[in-house]
Amino acid sequence: MKVAVLSSTPERYAAALRGLPDVEAVVTASWDAFEPVLRAADAGARVLCDHPSADREPELKAIVDAGGDGLTFASPACHGEAFAVVRKGIADGGIGELTTILGSVTTSADGVLAAAAPSLLDLADAVLGGEPARQVYAQANTVLSGRTGESAAVLTVRYGSGKAASFDCRRSPSGTGLPAVTFVGDKASVQYDAGPRLLDGDRPELGGEDLDALLLNDFLGGNGAGPDGRAALRTFRIVQAAYASARTGQPVDL
Repeated sequence: MKVAVLSSTPERYAAALRGLPDVEAVVTASWDAFEPVLRAADAGARVLCDHPSADREPELKAIVDAGGDGLTFASPACHGEAFAVVRKGIADGGIGELTTILGSVTTSADGVLAAAAPSLLDLADAVLGGEPARQVYAQANTVLSGRTGESAAVLTVRYGSGKAASFDCRRSPSGTGLPAVTFVGDKASVQYDAGPRLLDGDRPELGGEDLDALLLNDFLGGNGAGPDGRAALRTFRIVQAAYASARTGQPVDL
């Protein structure tokens, strides 16, 4: 099996893939060198991509058009039993009618809207069944002591059904990039934390599932647990609208 990886941190996935029998990994380090992955997608390879930065729509659409059913975007929080249980409980009416989604994530990367917001948006997209966003509003702090990109942002998304999502994204050197999301219904609410903290003596440690391993298992198995190309485009366009809203101070209609 040939596997293409397009990631700013390719060894995160490539090392594990190279250890598997009958897997040939084609790796490129960033969206600045996406042509090998595009060729692999054209050849029918499975393709694993990070979400792109905000100026990469033509490349994203080219890979989506070429990738077909073998395309998965890396969103580890969407994988594993914990989120599957939460998602099924919501679909079965366990919280009544879903009305609001509240989430937060802290990343160590600069530019939190592009680096962190997709992990929250992917969870919302999965629970909402791909419902398109209708309006996006964002505020961002761009003061980063010599760094580029925003260090904090608040993002609000309204969907056609009237549901709303509000997300808090921040930068910290200790950020894990693993989101926590609360799904609020008219009868109850449920929280999903992709990176729960466990106490080991005086030092907190990350607990929970190995989401990267589960992502790779789902990706190679082709079971569709993570966002596909159409979901990635929906998330990408929300992030683009968030940047436009942060610049103008006004909501952006989609």
